Amino acid sequence: MQRLKEQCLFCLVDRYGKDYPDGCDESKKIAYTQAFFKILSEANSKEGAPEIVEKIDLLKIEMFGAKRDFTEIKKHFNDLMLSLEESVYKNIQNSEKPLETAIKYAIRGNFIDYGAMRSVDEDKLNELIDKANEVELDKTELEMLYKDLSSAKNLVLLTDNCGEIVFDKILIKIIKNMFPEIVIDVITRGMPVLNDATPDDAKQVGLDTLVCVTGNGTAIGGTCLDRISEESRKIIDNADVIISKGMGNFETLRACGKNIYYLFMCKCKMFSDMLNVPLYTTMLVNDLRMK
Repeated sequence: MQRLKEQCLFCLVDRYGKDYPDGCDESKKIAYTQAFFKILSEANSKEGAPEIVEKIDLLKIEMFGAKRDFTEIKKHFNDLMLSLEESVYKNIQNSEKPLETAIKYAIRGNFIDYGAMRSVDEDKLNELIDKANEVELDKTELEMLYKDLSSAKNLVLLTDNCGEIVFDKILIKIIKNMFPEIVIDVITRGMPVLNDATPDDAKQVGLDTLVCVTGNGTAIGGTCLDRISEESRKIIDNADVIISKGMGNFETLRACGKNIYYLFMCKCKMFSDMLNVPLYTTMLVNDLRMK
């Protein structure tokens, strides 16, 4: 399927077209700009933005010795969400529909995204979390997810961002409480990319104490089935149900024909237009039933 869109290219130009270090001399700027536009011009129609960003990151490492380091940002948001974990978990446990409420919080956590946004407004984040119970989700998909979990043997959760993974951890706790027979695996990014979670980040928030956590072997901000490790691919192929967090996973997996429930906040105008929803809408859609 065609994943590359005109809007993606213009967005990449806006985000990365001048992404060189302060004090960079003119010759380096020109060389970077020429190489950057070469990457865009050679991108094929099957590539989504996350795959192109991987190439841009490799260019920055080649030319400048490094790409932007998100280590402190990731730790900050992990710590911030960990400080809310106990109170959020209690709110979910005390709600009438714990699974639905946990999903709402998990999606609101997807606001912590340095791929879709240049920075994260923490006041806005706190407001979204405080009002998580007000979220409206597709009732049919909620019922289908509950039905699928009731009969599933293997569940995989594909993570997205740091901080957000604390709410993923809570969602996993709720699922384990409700469906104790399910074997749950978590797959993160294999290597650092933006503020996305890796196995080290999952360990920081204690996710590895609940389930088996596997890095997918790539530094792509999504899940490209033809690029991830053989181990990760086997885990995904063996799953009865897949819960996929974030727009990067949605962009790289959509229309793959697997029983994937996508949970994300629509922070991108292209997907907002495609899905016919306002920006920052909380989304729960299934790959098999998605129009």
